[in-house]
Amino acid sequence: MPVKDLGFRRAAPALAVFAAVRLLGLTVLAVWTAVAGTSAHTLLSARWDSLWYARIAARGYGYEVVLPNGDVHSNLAFFPLLPWLERLVAAGSGLSHGSAGLVVSAVAGLAAAWGIFAVADSLYGRRVGVLAVAAWAALPVGIVQSMAYSESLFTALAAWALHGALRGRWLTAGLLAAGAGLTRPVGAAVVVAVWVAVALALRRGERSWRAVAGALLAPLGAGAYVLWVGARTGGGLFGYLDVQAGWGNGFDGGWAFARFVGAKLASSAFLAGVGLVVGVALVLWLYALCVRQRQPAVLLVYAGIVVALALCASGYFGSKPRLLLPAFPLMLPVAVGLARWRTGRAALTLGAVALASAVYGAFWLGGSGPP
Repeated sequence: MPVKDLGFRRAAPALAVFAAVRLLGLTVLAVWTAVAGTSAHTLLSARWDSLWYARIAARGYGYEVVLPNGDVHSNLAFFPLLPWLERLVAAGSGLSHGSAGLVVSAVAGLAAAWGIFAVADSLYGRRVGVLAVAAWAALPVGIVQSMAYSESLFTALAAWALHGALRGRWLTAGLLAAGAGLTRPVGAAVVVAVWVAVALALRRGERSWRAVAGALLAPLGAGAYVLWVGARTGGGLFGYLDVQAGWGNGFDGGWAFARFVGAKLASSAFLAGVGLVVGVALVLWLYALCVRQRQPAVLLVYAGIVVALALCASGYFGSKPRLLLPAFPLMLPVAVGLARWRTGRAALTLGAVALASAVYGAFWLGGSGPP
């Protein structure tokens, strides 16, 4: 594949579109919370997981909550890169750790948009790259990209790691994969994708110490944190899994989620159950389109693992849309399809979707919100 200019000028339309969609979402949220008498800043930076990240940034690890049923929610479940960055930004700016998390997410969101554009542009051209970013920004749970959560940071690291692997920039890919592994458990998807890319390169006859070094670097972030948690808890290699089990998280192949959906279908919440079935079918259909599109193996492996881990986890069913947010290769078939439309029609469609996403995001955060 030809090397393309990844400078700001080429990516600027994609970054502008991303910023516009995020600004729309934040504006709608601000209006919504003003009417409701709540605080948009609190919803974005000081609730749910944001509180756990900010506490780690302020006080380090070691905090836990014991529930009435005996389950233990330990902050060791949260990987350290976002809290480290929150601490760094807070120290340099005087902001609270939660507000620093918003700054990190804002910068990381732009970096993620740029990375998604770079991947799509290298494969399908600039127009598709811009549309892929627009589609990703306008996802129903896109408001999470503006929260003090780790999704934007992880997606930025993942997208640029995959771009590095596609371009044969093995040290870059390995280092960024290591960073992704320090950000979320699903960093394993980036690691495996880089390994697959290296294996294919070696199979093609490429003999490069950089490829081997990149493969060795990729798992260091996740591996170091998991081993540290195991040593701290006394659980060895399975210590982190024990911590996740305390939160009710695990991997059961999707059985618990299937039972959850079945219970919805058999109850008065039938329509919610139907919505879940449609949502899962849509995700699987998009992945099938990625395969039919013959996306590079590195993207298929990455997206496949992200989807599998999100859908087959046994806990926190309401978080599954958020966990799917980093699976940006699913947006490439959408972007390729939209690229065939006239510009006005594509812009109008994405604008309507972005507005609907903004309204839904405000409603979501004002209600149950992301777990």
